[in-house]
This record gives sequence, C-alpha cells and structure tokens, in this order.
Amino acid sequence: MSQPRFITSLSEIATNYDTILCDVWGVIHNGREAFKPACDALVSFRSKGGKVSLITNAPVPEERVRRYFEPLGVPDEAFDICVSSGDITREYLYNHRKKNIWRLGEDGGWSHDKYLVEGIDLNFTSMEQAEYILCIGTPGGGNTDPESCRDLLTEAARRGLEMICANPDIQVRVGDQLYWCAGALARIYEQEGGKVIYAGKPYAPIYDHILKILESEPPKTRCLCIGDSPATDLRGAESNGMDGLYVGTGLKNHTGKFEDEVISLLKEYKVGVTYAIPALKW
Repeated sequence: MSQPRFITSLSEIATNYDTILCDVWGVIHNGREAFKPACDALVSFRSKGGKVSLITNAPVPEERVRRYFEPLGVPDEAFDICVSSGDITREYLYNHRKKNIWRLGEDGGWSHDKYLVEGIDLNFTSMEQAEYILCIGTPGGGNTDPESCRDLLTEAARRGLEMICANPDIQVRVGDQLYWCAGALARIYEQEGGKVIYAGKPYAPIYDHILKILESEPPKTRCLCIGDSPATDLRGAESNGMDGLYVGTGLKNHTGKFEDEVISLLKEYKVGVTYAIPALKW
C-alpha cells in the first residue's frame, strides 16, 4: 500500500478532476456548524467548471439532508446534487414493498425513519413474520451499545432474513460525541451469518447512481472522492476505481503528527488513499 500525497489545499490537485464526490458529515459540517473553508473549497471547484455531488450515508432522503444545510451555513453554491443512502434504500424498499418487513432501530427523533419510508406502502411486522429486515440505526438513537443487540440479530440470522442497511457507517460524530449507526448492527449480523445489502458507501450502488444522474457520466479517473472515514469514504473510492482524499476533520482527533497518524490509520483499515489533508480548504 503506497503512502498518500500530503497536500495543503484542494487547489493543488483540482485540475486533475472534473467531478468531486464529497462526504457531508465530518467534512463540510459536524452536525452543529459548517466548516466554512471546506464549503468555500467546493464553491471554488465549481466556479472553475467542476461538478460536486455530496454523498452521505444518512438514512433519510436527500431533501431531509439538505434542509439542515442553510441553518448550519452550508451554501447551495457548494454542490450540484446530493445523494444519500436513504435514497438508495427507498429504491430497494419500493421494489420489495409487497414483502413483510421487520424494522430495526427506528427512532422518529434521531434517525428520522418516518421520512425514509414515507410515501411507500410498506407492511411492517414482527421479526417472526418478516421476510427481510430494514436496519435504520441502533435502538435509542445511537446511544445503545450494538453488542446488546447480538442475541436478537443472531435469531434473525438463524431465520435467514436478509437485511437492508440504510446507513453503513459504524459511528458518526455529532459535535464532540460519537453515536452508533446501522452499520454497527449490520457488521454483527454478518458475523452471525446474516446477509446484508448496503445502501451507501463504500458499496457500488450509490456511486453508480450518482454518475448516472450527472448530466454527463465522467470517467472514474476524473472523479475524486473526499471523506473522513477510512471504512466508507476511502474504501469506497478505492473499490470503485476513483482517487480519494482523506480529510482529518471527522471521526479521528489528531493529537500527534498528522502524517504519521494518517499512515497508521490507513494501515489499521488496510485501505489506500491518493491524498490526505488536515482539513479541506481551497
């Protein structure tokens, strides 16, 4: 695994790319406020003719993601489109709407599951009657230890239920606090022998969806994926044939030398990345 090129600004590499697929939470905002230099960088990239798609593992439709942008200070000029794992999940739900569903981790406050299923005629049942699982998040809005759900997931896996995971993230940072996501339950489910279909990063469906809805499909060699998560953003770039830029403003608190910590992080996750930057800026 080769070491990334460490850069200080997006402008150093911008001419190499026509399209950016940029993570949202941890790169352009932290759930409390926008990172202005990061937003300005995307605005500058677009002003020079580039296209920007925001790509997020939020388990809600993209309009629910976007409604927070203005209050947080994320400008419309920073992106062309926004695609969420919730969008991909809704497609799956629509195509399987006649089957019985066991909904796991629903929480109308934190994970906004009602928006994920709104407008689709779905039949929610108990695990015993279900034909597949919709995993939205962890019970309790992200505060519940996923391990406390292992016995339940083991039983579901024994029944052979397929799981659609609406958010492949393991954890997400809100301000200074980390919350568990649906991906943490999906990981346990696979450990117990269950089959999981992932709607978001790092899996191909969300990347393919973005490239198809852009006005012209760019070659993947001209696409740059920007993110703060090795497990989703960086692995997504690598496995989908795109260059990746690691941004150090998300899940990891850097207390030592940035370059050393990045190299250690990449080794830990066994993933490669093309570039790394402490914080996204132009």
